[in-house]
Amino acid sequence: MFWQSPRTRKQSRPDVRIPSARAAGIVDLAVLVDSHEQYPYRFAGMPVTVTRRALPCGDYGVTVEGRLVAVVERKSLVDLVSSLTGGTLRYALGELAALPRAVLVVEDRWSQVFKLERVRPAVVADGLAELAVRWPNVAVVFCETRPLAQEYVYRWLAAAHQWAETERDALDRLNLPQLGEVATAPAAPGPGAAEVRAWARSAGIEVPDRGRLRPEVWQAWRDAHPN
Repeated sequence: MFWQSPRTRKQSRPDVRIPSARAAGIVDLAVLVDSHEQYPYRFAGMPVTVTRRALPCGDYGVTVEGRLVAVVERKSLVDLVSSLTGGTLRYALGELAALPRAVLVVEDRWSQVFKLERVRPAVVADGLAELAVRWPNVAVVFCETRPLAQEYVYRWLAAAHQWAETERDALDRLNLPQLGEVATAPAAPGPGAAEVRAWARSAGIEVPDRGRLRPEVWQAWRDAHPN
């Protein structure tokens, strides 16, 4: 995420009331979380059962009869800009587009794209527009904050699962491959100094090029990335 300084922006707690109603009326939604996803959503307080495993694409997904029918790719704004300018986002969206349902969720505001300083905003805006035209079945949704993004992912996955349950004949015609046995994966490791250093700079926090980071920098990162 292209964070503003913690001193000038409220941390990622939305100033809204998150609904408590079950998404799509599902009592227990089974969500797969990619084993490479760092700091994944925990869906705390939601009727969700999380299983970690390697996914062929995306960070979160739901299955029907062992077939991956819908996936979510989650990005901070920093990740979005990096993958877009580096060219990897094009390939990622191509993989997502091969599935029945897919969405790219960004944990920030669309307006923050136009406040970028290290990359020309027009480059990012034009790049996203090009990808949207190339793969129109993969929506790009800006969700403002991490908690709101988690809420959107939960409800989108529930809606996708509900859709897939009612469209089994159509899914059969797609001949989707089986994922096989769902194996659990260990929790992702904590952030490295290089990652926190890059985040701090994007947030406007001064950090040295080398050496240990100050404790308050690590705390600022934790405050900006709640579980």
